[in-house]
Amino acid sequence: MTPAIDHTRTLEKEGILDARVHWNLSEAVLYEQAIRRQEGFLAAEGPLVCRTGPHTGRSPNDKFIVREPSSEEVIAWGGPNRPMSREHFDRLYADMTASLQGAELYVQDVFAGADERYRLPVRVITEYAWHSLFSRNLLIVDDAARHVPELTIIDSPSFKADPARHGTNSEVVIALDFARKVVLIGGTSYAGEIKKSVFSTLNYLLPLQGVLSMHCSANIGQDGDTALFFGLSGTGKTTLSSDPLRGLIGDDEHGWSDHGVFNFEGGCYAKTIRLSADAEPEIYATTRRFGTVLENVAIDPDTRQLDLDSDQFTENTRAAYPISFISNAVPSGQGGHPRNIVMLTADAFGVLPPIARLSPAAAMYHFLSGYTAKVAGTEKGVTEPKATFSTCFGAPFLPLAPSRYAELLGQKIAQHDVQVWLVNTGWTGGPYGVGTRMRIRFTRAMITAALSGALDGVHYLTHPVFNLQVPQSCPDVPSEVLNPRDTWSDGVAYDVQAARLATMFRDNFTTFEPSVSSDVVAAGPRA
Repeated sequence: MTPAIDHTRTLEKEGILDARVHWNLSEAVLYEQAIRRQEGFLAAEGPLVCRTGPHTGRSPNDKFIVREPSSEEVIAWGGPNRPMSREHFDRLYADMTASLQGAELYVQDVFAGADERYRLPVRVITEYAWHSLFSRNLLIVDDAARHVPELTIIDSPSFKADPARHGTNSEVVIALDFARKVVLIGGTSYAGEIKKSVFSTLNYLLPLQGVLSMHCSANIGQDGDTALFFGLSGTGKTTLSSDPLRGLIGDDEHGWSDHGVFNFEGGCYAKTIRLSADAEPEIYATTRRFGTVLENVAIDPDTRQLDLDSDQFTENTRAAYPISFISNAVPSGQGGHPRNIVMLTADAFGVLPPIARLSPAAAMYHFLSGYTAKVAGTEKGVTEPKATFSTCFGAPFLPLAPSRYAELLGQKIAQHDVQVWLVNTGWTGGPYGVGTRMRIRFTRAMITAALSGALDGVHYLTHPVFNLQVPQSCPDVPSEVLNPRDTWSDGVAYDVQAARLATMFRDNFTTFEPSVSSDVVAAGPRA
């Protein structure tokens, strides 16, 4: 039976007239709606499998911020922050809402921010039932709380922007208007644009209130010690923060206020390509249960069995599920001030040490650098490792100047005496194609030692190229693994590769040198 539409509630305030609106439908009803509308498939063990069409990831070149008086002085224009005029946005808004007149739409009134002192009420209006379920899974549902939207997202995959009329780059558009508190998403079915639009908004709002917004995961130990994990895609951020001996605060986006750390979300958005039940049992289990949304995962047309190893549609296959699906999730989504911060990198050049202790200045250097490396074959034309630097480990989502986030991090590290670590989950014994990926059990052992204090009293040596403090022993890790040059069969070849990567670091950091202190610059790789 199709659920009744609540005709007493409308979207006239948003400029959408005569729409058939479903408000805050439950997971089960949204399943029924998605299947009725042929938006997805019910897999054998319960998840809803959906396709995003040609856009299997974000469209970074199609994201815009409206240039308007209340925010234009603090936005770091350029790069990912492309300006859109007020006239173009207003025209886009009018055309998109006009296209939705009389449509069947789905609304979720949800929240971003587990700490109620900084909570943002969000209204998500979508054309697709499965996008509504995605929003319900990823954001915070609190039926007992009064909801007055302070951010409205209108998500219309069927709407095609007109570059000449709307000032866009293509038919796809993600436009944020911080004054009107509205986000418009058109021309793409990739649900991740909804999640990242909320994140971008919080990255604008919270630092102006003295709260550091972070692209990181967070967990908490049995004695209440909180740890943060920064890292770009492919570095193991979600995997390594999912520790059965520690409670999971959240896997991707957090704020750090004067009161401690809090999750922005109510769910997780994990990569599923080649997901292993042995290496990642908790995340793997979510792909086998009702309520999870799977994006672009291959499915047998007859048996409806999943094939997580298939990249038939994309390497960027995803699972969106409530964080409560993780057995050791922290219900409050909050923790105290961190004792440790782990910055993850997957160095495909194979030259960074697997773990290193960072001084406060070095922590600032590597936070601003946000380094990892793509491996050959992951992108068209990439035939050897390619260095990637994403400022603050989240450059596409930072409306403000990077220095604002870095200064907040530095202040909080100093105030709370936080120890910071750089952990390389990438290659050892040589670059990609020659060496091997660092064993996950070694990485887990190193992180466990760092968080427990087992590395506090060991002997450290300074890496001669990267200027990092490298421990010479670690419980449950062979000592020869800790010094990367020793794992290469050709030490001279290591030196050449290390010098090459160090130059990339220094070249990238020239952008930041005018805005940071000399001790931060000196904490980077040596010439």
